[in-house]
Amino acid sequence: MEDNIDIYKRLLDNLNEGVYLLDGDRRITYWNDGAEKLTGYARSEVLGKRCSDSLLLHLNETGKNICDTDCPVLKTISDGISRELEIFLHHREGHRVPLQVRVVPIWDSNHNIIGAAEILTDNLPNTTLKRRIEYLQKQSLLDPLTQVLNRRGIEMNLTSRLEEMKRYGLSFGLLFIDVDRFKDINDNFGHVTGDEVLKMVSKTLSNSIRSFDVLGRWGGEEFVVIIANVDHDTLSSIAERCRFLVEHSGLPHKLGSARVTVSIGATISQADDDIRRVIKRADQLMYRSKEFGRNCVTTDL
Repeated sequence: MEDNIDIYKRLLDNLNEGVYLLDGDRRITYWNDGAEKLTGYARSEVLGKRCSDSLLLHLNETGKNICDTDCPVLKTISDGISRELEIFLHHREGHRVPLQVRVVPIWDSNHNIIGAAEILTDNLPNTTLKRRIEYLQKQSLLDPLTQVLNRRGIEMNLTSRLEEMKRYGLSFGLLFIDVDRFKDINDNFGHVTGDEVLKMVSKTLSNSIRSFDVLGRWGGEEFVVIIANVDHDTLSSIAERCRFLVEHSGLPHKLGSARVTVSIGATISQADDDIRRVIKRADQLMYRSKEFGRNCVTTDL
């Protein structure tokens, strides 16, 4: 029997998906290699713990922490029904990762539910993303720290969007994002940690937008998101998702978790826009968010 268990574990470890098993008390009893890759947590860090023990901290699309009040594992253990949902998981490096989750019950030989299995699938189109990154690296359009578009890359993309708008009438959305009180991070944790926080924010923002939207670092702690095929409601929804996912990210540090928030200005392109005009409008809206107390979204809608 032990040999069969070892065979099953080797099979699970060869899957691309993350798989972990939980007992009836929702404590993690098994953690495969795929789960390590997707979450950054090693087996030794999670076995015997609950996923809600300041580890994975699942958020749904509205920013609600489902581990405490709406746990799909608890529901499946209670009723024996499998469930699928999309979540934003807290990675060990601090950023948020979008994942497709499937929860299935585990039964014993007497048909009693003794736990559950959770299967994690990466929601990002990795192959397409890797090809895009390789191309941009060759074109010197990537920011070396965060690996998103640099300012030159953003301006080139904006030029294309503006030409499309004038030729075909296709408007686009723009988010101007500034990390709140970033100087405090550098002062309290040091500049090395400050760089890691910028990378954390960048990864979280990348995971907050759609695959065909574009993220870039404008400079310092400022980021820009270019959003295609957008209406007012979608623009506000994406901006708000960016905000709350950054708020619920955190970089582990010996002095305590390094956490930040962002202030966002959101606008939709106008017929007479050029790069300077649309950036300036979004930037001014971002500063209104600062005036409103930071950690919020301001639109001109």
